[in-house]
Amino acid sequence: MATTAYGVVHFFPGGTQEQYEASMAAVHPGEGLLPEGQIFHAGGPSAGGWTIMAVHDSTESWEKFRDNILLPRMQQGIEGGFASQPEETVIDLYKVMP
Repeated sequence: MATTAYGVVHFFPGGTQEQYEASMAAVHPGEGLLPEGQIFHAGGPSAGGWTIMAVHDSTESWEKFRDNILLPRMQQGIEGGFASQPEETVIDLYKVMP
């Protein structure tokens, strides 16, 4: 079976752009850079909070990022970052287009 891309949508109720910027600075490798295995990232305000969408090249790359970078840094607390865990939706993507 071919490896399929994996999508993750996080919604942070009450989340703000300032919290997003602080969180991104703590979990991404640098301005404009994506973590290994991530092929797409977008974030913006949505009804009632802030939504982040990410696409990884595989479930495994998402799990590696989540378990080794994202969760440990969020559990340590990110100054100025999101104050709560997000509502998460995951998607085994059928198609990803540029």
